Amino acid sequence: MTTTPIFTSGFPLGSSAGLVAAFEWLGHPYRLTRVDMLGEMRTEAYKRLNGRVETPVLITGEGRVLTETMAIALWLEARDPERRISFEPGTPEADRMHQYIAFLNTAFTGAFGPLWVALEAEDATEEERETLRKFGRDFVATRHAQLEAMIGDNDYLLGDRPTLADAVFAGVARWTDFHKAVNPSDYPRILALRNRIEADPAFRFAVAIEDGDTTATGSGAMKGLVPLADVLRDTSAALAA
Repeated sequence: MTTTPIFTSGFPLGSSAGLVAAFEWLGHPYRLTRVDMLGEMRTEAYKRLNGRVETPVLITGEGRVLTETMAIALWLEARDPERRISFEPGTPEADRMHQYIAFLNTAFTGAFGPLWVALEAEDATEEERETLRKFGRDFVATRHAQLEAMIGDNDYLLGDRPTLADAVFAGVARWTDFHKAVNPSDYPRILALRNRIEADPAFRFAVAIEDGDTTATGSGAMKGLVPLADVLRDTSAALAA
């Protein structure tokens, strides 16, 4: 027996906002759970859902718990027969999309790690924080330069429409502004891509929901918000059965 899948999206500034946009672009029914990454994500109850204490998490229609951005992106790809956000498996375009997703979810996302540590490490000295910030800014600049060189002249990473690669990009790229890691104008292709995706109704809906705007209107694919407490209760019961 299957139900509508539930996607848990973290706030504030969760990378998972990009995958919310992907659900919107795909258009299949889903439900959404907002997760406060500074509070409720760090509880013991949440750790039973994802022991690595991270978002996103997907509860599939069959009740399976799926974690990690790349795994969820591939789950969405497998449910995209109309190829709205992906490409036919085995084609050069599909291979290229997987290459982008892998780079964005590992190297590009990971570059921000020292900056997040500098912000969140309660016991760090100011000297240690500044060392982390310098290392992080240098790392982010390197990854931006690499991505800038990868991007072609298309509107999106892989042509004239957004795909899963753009979704993974969009959720993380906005961290640059928060951390003031680089000057966005130094990377005009990345900046143009960001502006295009961030103006997209699907991503704007994702950000509005992230900010707690329950009046936001999306494509209609999102079938309601589910409280995290309900997800944790139902998932724990299913795992114990």
